[in-house]
Amino acid sequence: MANYLLVHGAWGGAWYWRDTLNTLIRAGHRAHAVTLTGLGERAHLLTPDINLETHIADVLGALDTEELDDCILVVHSYAGMLGTAAADRRPGKLRHLVYVDAVLPTPGETWGSAHSADTRTQRIAGAEANEQYAFPAPPASAFGLTGALAEWVERRSTPHPGHTYTQALDFDPVRVAAVPRTFISCTDPRLATIDPSRQRIANPQFWGGAWAGGGGVRVVEMATGHDPMLSEPEAFQQLLLQLAM
Repeated sequence: MANYLLVHGAWGGAWYWRDTLNTLIRAGHRAHAVTLTGLGERAHLLTPDINLETHIADVLGALDTEELDDCILVVHSYAGMLGTAAADRRPGKLRHLVYVDAVLPTPGETWGSAHSADTRTQRIAGAEANEQYAFPAPPASAFGLTGALAEWVERRSTPHPGHTYTQALDFDPVRVAAVPRTFISCTDPRLATIDPSRQRIANPQFWGGAWAGGGGVRVVEMATGHDPMLSEPEAFQQLLLQLAM
């Protein structure tokens, strides 16, 4: 039996992992999905005070209170910031860290540091126009979703706390890289804001060379959009199940 903790990306919630959770549990594993403060069913807690450290505390709190030792931590998109922080602050709790088409920061960066100037301007302006300082979700088509699945995601998506976008993350890349890692790169269609991460994992000098070493790293490409847990659920779930073997 393995322990899994699943962390959604921006605008999401634990609902993103519904099918994945069911599959992991049916396979005999412990699996928990956290909803970050101010999002999903916790949207009523949205305030301008929420920042990156709030969401890091959500993840660390789930690891600790659910007693998820030897955990396979699965982080999607924005939550790459949170998984990196968790590996830095609780490396002994993690068996494996899975970045699902996720942000890969360098020490001292914000979530938005590697984005285009237009993206940064648009998101900050969106937050400033909202009384809770949160920016709206893009259409689900941006993630390669269509039809009923896109409608399902759009009904559940909620504005994302803006200060998570601009708060920097400091961490020790050598300590993070000591945790075995998998990066799942979703390539059809590619989400432009994740392209910097794809370039970084291809660079042998990323994190001063630590990314390519440490506990070991594997890169898996999936010919699907940014949300493989929704668009290619069976293949995605099999990737996660393989890590428990």
